[in-house]
Amino acid sequence: MGNTKLHTDQKYIEALLQNDTVILNEIYEKFAPKVIGYIKKNSGDESRAQDIIQETLVTVYNQAKEKGLQLTCPFDAYFFLLCKRRWLNEIKKSSSNKVTINEEVVSMDDESVRFADETELFNAKHELFTEMFDQLGKACKELLKVTFTIKSMEEVAQKLGQSYAYVRKKKSLCIGQLTELVQNAPQFNQIKNLL
Repeated sequence: MGNTKLHTDQKYIEALLQNDTVILNEIYEKFAPKVIGYIKKNSGDESRAQDIIQETLVTVYNQAKEKGLQLTCPFDAYFFLLCKRRWLNEIKKSSSNKVTINEEVVSMDDESVRFADETELFNAKHELFTEMFDQLGKACKELLKVTFTIKSMEEVAQKLGQSYAYVRKKKSLCIGQLTELVQNAPQFNQIKNLL
């Protein structure tokens, strides 16, 4: 992000990454009531609101861990917008009525909206990858899981008790199969349209 200054609320992102229970409790105390109130006013209940909060925190954690999320806006606006959108998307899926996300309901700065958009895109990609990865055969899944943690193909071959040439060729075939699954998935074009 260049010279953009980190917001002091980056501490909440760091707390998620470090599983800092004191700050995580602060997130629930400070930010959950607003989300719960919003969901209860919009066809939900406290239990579903808690689920939305938890799912959103997991998404933020995954993005922070995998992409190094650097917050330059208030956490409150970013988090609330993510929870709100997740809830409205859930309503939209379970209802035949069209649901419109009105960003003006709560005053949001451009940074919060941009961060929420990035996180939603990250989450959509992550869910698509996971879904397609689960469709791979057992051997491909096992090989790729090992290559995610061990970068040296020689070590991967040794760990799996296979030759280097076999592991290299098999990895290439598995990645090709995964890429094809992802690109042929209906969600792929929806994600491309978000870019």
